[in-house]
Amino acid sequence: MKILAAGDIHGDTRLAKKLADKAKEEKVDLVILCGDLTQGEQSTSNIVGPFVKKKKRVILVPGNHETIATADFLAELYDVTNLHGYYMKYKDIGLFGCGGANVGLFQLSEDEIFNTLRKGFEGVKDLKKKIMVTHVHPSETVMEKFTKFFPGSKGLRRAVNEFKPDYLLCSHVHEAEGIEEKLGNTTVLNVGKKGKILEL
Repeated sequence: MKILAAGDIHGDTRLAKKLADKAKEEKVDLVILCGDLTQGEQSTSNIVGPFVKKKKRVILVPGNHETIATADFLAELYDVTNLHGYYMKYKDIGLFGCGGANVGLFQLSEDEIFNTLRKGFEGVKDLKKKIMVTHVHPSETVMEKFTKFFPGSKGLRRAVNEFKPDYLLCSHVHEAEGIEEKLGNTTVLNVGKKGKILEL
C-alpha cells in the first residue's frame, strides 16, 4: 500500500493541485490529509477536489483552523472519509484518527483527544498494521521543541503509549515539517504541506 500524507494546506489551491499531481505520479492508493485544510474556515474550494479528480481515495481530519462540521461538509461534498472519531480498514491495515488540537478554532481537551482515538482504535485493534492520523503532535517529542506556541498533546501521547500504532501521521507545527521520530515502536511523522510518501 502506498500513501501520500500531507497537512497544513491552509486554503492554498495551487499546493492542493501540486499534491494531487504527485499522488497520481506516485500511483498512491490513498491520500491522507492531516488537517488545517482551510485558513480559519475560509477557502474550502479546490482543496479536496483536485485529489478526487485524479480518482484518488481520500481520508481527512480537521485541523485547528476548521471545525468538524467543515470537515464533514468536505467529506460529504466529495464523498471522502472524515476519520475524526472513526476508523477505516484497507486490506490488513487499520486507520483511525482525531482532528482538531489542544489550541485553536477546533479545540479539544486532552481527554477528548484520547477518547476520540480510543473510539476509532476499537474498530481496528485486531488488524496487523495500524495508522493513527491526527492534526496535533504528541507531547514530549522533538517536534514540540520547534514551537513555543503549540504544546504537544498529552492525550495523544497517552493514546500512542496505549494503542501502539505502527505509524502516527500529524502536521500542525510547520517548522517541524518532515521530522520523523520514534515513540516506542511507533514512527511519528510530521507530514507537512510538501507531503510524505509512505509505503507499507
